[in-house]
Amino acid sequence: MAETERRDSLKEGGESATIVVFSGELDRALAAFNIATTAASMGMEVTMFFTFWGLNVVRKEDGGGGRKTSLQRMLGLLNRGGTRRLRLSRLNMLGGGRAAMKRLMRQFRMPSLEEMIAMSRELGVRLIACTTTMALMGLTEEDFIPEVESFAGAATYVERASRSAINLFI
Repeated sequence: MAETERRDSLKEGGESATIVVFSGELDRALAAFNIATTAASMGMEVTMFFTFWGLNVVRKEDGGGGRKTSLQRMLGLLNRGGTRRLRLSRLNMLGGGRAAMKRLMRQFRMPSLEEMIAMSRELGVRLIACTTTMALMGLTEEDFIPEVESFAGAATYVERASRSAINLFI
């Protein structure tokens, strides 16, 4: 496809960006939402695709009910969702590093992850949960925060990524 045709197929007035959120770690989730909100504020169409451990970023804390296999229940106990449960990728120090990071964020007036999620939706960022991983982990649509706009498989991500100027895997 010629560059002009590709540009015409994108949102009018800007390029698009896709971000795969694979990690369920706080610092990586913050980076993903920082990039997403920045791109959206610059007029870009932004899609965030949450898969595997990244689903924890957009899961409700009290979710996870329903019928599950014993292996899915065990995985759910070890892999609990919710933004308040996310650890740092490095220097977590039994939660001390996470607490220090949140304190620094408040001190420097940086938005929390919860605020960034809300901000991203206000800016039109599309949050998509991976249905393949959801099935694997025994999760349903009810297990996710309301900001998740849709539920789709890898083909949806690939379609959006194929026409994006920026593709990130975090």
